[in-house]
Amino acid sequence: MAASDFQVVGKNSNAPFTLKLHRGDGMCLVAMNWKVGKPPEDFVGFAIESKPPGGDSFFPLNNRIAFSKADGMVNPLQMSTLISPIQKFRWVHFPRNANLEGEFEYRVTPIFMDDEDRLSQGEPQQAGIELRRETYPGQVNVAFTRGFVSSQAFVDRYEKFGAIKTLLPAKATDGLKFKPTHPKTAEALAWMGFEARETILTLLDQAIKEKADVRVVAYDLSEPEIVGRFEKLGKRLKIIVDDSKEHGGPTSGESQAAKRLAKSAGAANVKRQHMKGLQHNKMIIVDGTTKKVVFGSTNLSWRGLYVQANNAFVAEGKRPVDLALAAFDNYFDDEATFDNSKSAELTNLGLKNIDAKVSFSPHSLSNTLLETIAEDIAETSSCLFYSLAFLSITPGVIKESIKKVSKKAGVFVYGIADKKVGGIDLQMPNGNIAPVFAAALERNIPAPFNKEPAGGGGNRMHHKFVVIDFDKPTARVYLGSYNFSVPADRKNGENLLVIHDRRIAVSYTIEALRIFDHYHFRVIQREAKKARKELQLDKPPRRAGEKPWFDEDYRDARKIRDRELFA
Repeated sequence: MAASDFQVVGKNSNAPFTLKLHRGDGMCLVAMNWKVGKPPEDFVGFAIESKPPGGDSFFPLNNRIAFSKADGMVNPLQMSTLISPIQKFRWVHFPRNANLEGEFEYRVTPIFMDDEDRLSQGEPQQAGIELRRETYPGQVNVAFTRGFVSSQAFVDRYEKFGAIKTLLPAKATDGLKFKPTHPKTAEALAWMGFEARETILTLLDQAIKEKADVRVVAYDLSEPEIVGRFEKLGKRLKIIVDDSKEHGGPTSGESQAAKRLAKSAGAANVKRQHMKGLQHNKMIIVDGTTKKVVFGSTNLSWRGLYVQANNAFVAEGKRPVDLALAAFDNYFDDEATFDNSKSAELTNLGLKNIDAKVSFSPHSLSNTLLETIAEDIAETSSCLFYSLAFLSITPGVIKESIKKVSKKAGVFVYGIADKKVGGIDLQMPNGNIAPVFAAALERNIPAPFNKEPAGGGGNRMHHKFVVIDFDKPTARVYLGSYNFSVPADRKNGENLLVIHDRRIAVSYTIEALRIFDHYHFRVIQREAKKARKELQLDKPPRRAGEKPWFDEDYRDARKIRDRELFA
């Protein structure tokens, strides 16, 4: 896959719309826009079909929302988009086999409806894009958890076969002893943990097979598949486990894990610490024939892998491993002076043709990064996408920069936080809206949707990333375990990466979009005074005053920018 092939366009000049495919990690953003003016009023949406590499046939994506039946009632069945078209100008698709080598072909067709509700097809667009597993093979792999326990897909696939309590422990302290009894446990955990879980488990299996040395810094540590693999490493494992207030007690999952690992790795290889606040870093270093480091936000716990939206950023090669090992040793041996060590400085990862830097917290006043990041966010010129777990309780320069950019004319902003964020207006004059937050359909549930599980206590949106100007050559991403706060910068153990690369920026942008879209609808539905009782596809306007389904996409400032930005 060439460096430019993370975005591909359809080339049918006879089609009335444009098509643009954006490569995500484990997913593809399919974006459309009408070429000239507005679509005709009998246009009722897009059919999307996909064909896997080496496949002979196209398979239509399904749509949960359908046209009303002849009696006006909601159709409860998921239907092919050829007969229940998607009434949106973009869609994020998760192929079942996104790791296959070769191009996935997408065919998108405009669907029209006549006065007697008969559907017809217009001229399609078609394009192929290679998705494959690794973002940059041999150098970088971005992997996400699914974070979709509160979803109709989870309800359909798994909850109807067994309650969520048969899949996940009720408390973190029960994590290492919990044994799921759900009849589809293996399939469900693989689905929930998505590529992040598979990437981490596969890497640990490689380390065990190669007899590689492994170094780990863990904040949450209570997932038995992970801890069991750590035990198999024996004395080749050296690990730091957080012992802050939540984790320091004798019955915590972290204390239970540390006790087990002290037996398998030796007590001298297991260290408990909390720096000046938390040892909040999440880092796995494999130093053998395989040389890889896992950075990012994914905690090694049931919630971290199976409930929360998280990312794992895997860097491969001697240079990333050496930098991570140096940081580990500074944590392990020189905790008190870490903030003035080389590890606290922003340092190049040494990846070929990828501008990527890493820094580890805590920082001192001389190498602090928080103000620099805030200044960079304030320079956003086109668009800003962020997913910040604790923005609701994080005052300071980052929040102020986001508020400033959200009010900037011509800048498009989508954000996700763990809870409702005060101080950012619900709707800006430029169309930008307040960040959404994780919510389940627990009340005001519109047909044909069903009630969704919340996934227990604690936050569900755990990402920590910011994408600036993904559509420009200057695109950059900030990501890691770093919560973009003063404690993250000056007190806690953290990892923070700064990546200037469009392919990686596009991947994180698609992740932000899919979470934003998922929760935006749920937040509106939950909080609406007049919540929609049912969801149906709109037919063409047939009475005075009726509008086509796409009317707001051509009137609302935010939706206009959204439609134009991606297609």
